[in-house]
Amino acid sequence: MGAVGSAALILEHLGLPDQAARLHKAIQATTAAGVLTRDVGGTATTEDVTKALVDALN
Repeated sequence: MGAVGSAALILEHLGLPDQAARLHKAIQATTAAGVLTRDVGGTATTEDVTKALVDALN
């Protein structure tokens, strides 16, 4: 999530606010669905989180 959040910030900095907003919304949807890795209290694998993020973007 941190890397994807950082990518969103870079997109904002590069003048791409719509693309940044899509990433922020995907992060929000994924975390709201409870798809979290163990380091933040969840049980999902990194692969699970990545798939959820990609699904939220589609």
